[in-house]
Amino acid sequence: MAKTDFNDRMLSLGLARVSEAAALASAGWIGRGDEKAADQAAVNGMREQLNKLDIRGTVVIGEGERDEAPMLYIGEEVGTGTGPEVDIALDPLEGTTLTAKDMPNALCVIAMAPRGSLLHAPDVYMDKLAIGPGYRDGVVTMDMKPAERVNALASAKGCSTHDITVCVLERPRHEKLIAELRTTDCAIRLITDGDVAGVIHCAEAEKTGIDMYMGSGGAPEGVLAAAALKCMGGQMFGRLTFRNDDERGRAEKAGITNLDRVYTRDDMVTSDVIFAATGVTDGSILSGIKREVGHLTADTILMRSKTGSVRRMSYRNPT
Repeated sequence: MAKTDFNDRMLSLGLARVSEAAALASAGWIGRGDEKAADQAAVNGMREQLNKLDIRGTVVIGEGERDEAPMLYIGEEVGTGTGPEVDIALDPLEGTTLTAKDMPNALCVIAMAPRGSLLHAPDVYMDKLAIGPGYRDGVVTMDMKPAERVNALASAKGCSTHDITVCVLERPRHEKLIAELRTTDCAIRLITDGDVAGVIHCAEAEKTGIDMYMGSGGAPEGVLAAAALKCMGGQMFGRLTFRNDDERGRAEKAGITNLDRVYTRDDMVTSDVIFAATGVTDGSILSGIKREVGHLTADTILMRSKTGSVRRMSYRNPT
């Protein structure tokens, strides 16, 4: 089927059900200290619901290669086998550690787009830079040093660098980045996991207080974050980074020919996309699963890039 058969409006509610199913399935593992069990529960819930959708779907961003099944692996075919051909990027449980420890911002995340429109990012690191909507193109770039980015964004926003907040994953590899950012007097929001949520925060700066995301994290998560920003607005850039020849080989296997390329948001997601995320634990974007007598309640955000629509939905499910 042609890309024009991608009916994002009709498919969007089904996609919300997929992220909800994963979150509800993982709810019993919140705070239980078992990351693998939480992740597997989310995978099972997500796969079961995905296979009810009338799509011919291929997972292009997933949980590893085929030999790592029963996870939702790259190349796995999902859906009923009828309907449009689509690419699917997913993270059944973004924040397995967050879930196991009952810490904020664990999400179940999925994006869907016409076949061939999502970057097949290898499982390597990506250096990422993201800001929210409302700024001219190129106000910040990957070529700028971290301090230059803060100064440029403050100038564009019409404020002091003191009023800029940057979100960074708390990792040893980011010590120099954090030290340079400190020289600008900006605030830094350090997060322990969940950089898809970290990037999404930039799109709602007034709500989250985060103006910019910076630092390296998983390349697959970068594509998911780009899908969200394509719906919400904002700029994102990513450059793959490699620690060894094995990782370069993974990139070549994924069809990446220019290993130094800087990808924009629209390079990573080249067509209309729909995106859904459901909260597992409470966060600044979504509430987590709420357990009450007789039912669970899930909080979901559902977005379409074609219309720029952002829906927030509460789903109450009997137990």
